Amino acid sequence: MKDFRLENANFLTVLNTTEGIVSMADILYARANQLLDAVDQLILGKRHQATLILASWLARGHVLLDDVPGVAKTRLARVLAQLTGLSFARIQGSPDLLPQDITGGLVYDLKSSELKFRAGPVFHHIVLVDEINRTTPRSQAALLECMEERQVTADGVTHLLPDPFLIVATQNPVEMEGTFPLPEAELDRFLISLSLGYPTVDDERALVKNFSQRDPIDDLSPLFTGDEVSHMVDACRQVAINTVTLDYLISLCRLTRTHPLVDLGASPRTSLRFAQVARAYAWLQQRTYVTPDDIKLLAPHVLGHRLVPSPSATVSRIRGQALVEQIVADVPVPVEDA
Repeated sequence: MKDFRLENANFLTVLNTTEGIVSMADILYARANQLLDAVDQLILGKRHQATLILASWLARGHVLLDDVPGVAKTRLARVLAQLTGLSFARIQGSPDLLPQDITGGLVYDLKSSELKFRAGPVFHHIVLVDEINRTTPRSQAALLECMEERQVTADGVTHLLPDPFLIVATQNPVEMEGTFPLPEAELDRFLISLSLGYPTVDDERALVKNFSQRDPIDDLSPLFTGDEVSHMVDACRQVAINTVTLDYLISLCRLTRTHPLVDLGASPRTSLRFAQVARAYAWLQQRTYVTPDDIKLLAPHVLGHRLVPSPSATVSRIRGQALVEQIVADVPVPVEDA
């Protein structure tokens, strides 16, 4: 690998290679960039959204894809799993889905004549919960412990989930019949929420032209290992947030709690998680510090799904992300020191 930037040489271990002194941080960044390049070729025109998802993953968070059918939500999760070489499972949301269908449970072993725990599909590195709002609240609640504590407790015994671990959930915001809205406690466990949106004319033309006969996703090979993902997580934690930028982040979160169009604002946990994903996003831009513009860009995705609009906002059909955009407009963006 050539053309590494070396200003982050003290980030992690410095390696002496045949191409000179190269920091581990630069190698990890190159790996992440390769991943985003590959996603951009397989899901055309969605590099920005893929960057947000990767930032959430490196911040040890989960992702909610809120969009109409057929815009590659499921495909994106599959691509991430295959490019990283990590295990992948898909859970189809439906009204008859039981908690045990997600987490697993105790089954009777005929050979040993004992009850043994059989792991469910959540025991994979990347788990896609498709149409999560079609599952009942009882089954939705089965994910709460998985998403926050990264473990499953069955019959008083705790079973740890694999690391790294990512849940990507999808829901259709248009079709409401036969759905169960996610409770605030579960929405708060998703670090970011975003939409993929429709492709541009050029991207849709290329999609039909290149992918109509054979899907290249079937031939994907892993670009790196789960250990390298863990090293990326460690690298993101080294990214700095100065006091001015941190105060800007906290001001946005606190304003959601007092805004007249918001009944329930962002929790203190949100402020903490917001800072973590901002560090990861800045690292993916190959910076060792977070900027106020990073906070402004991420705010609708981090805060939007966590807000409960007031009755007047609901009547006016003002959704969470639109409320956040109003709040962001009310708070001046601090100017970085030259």
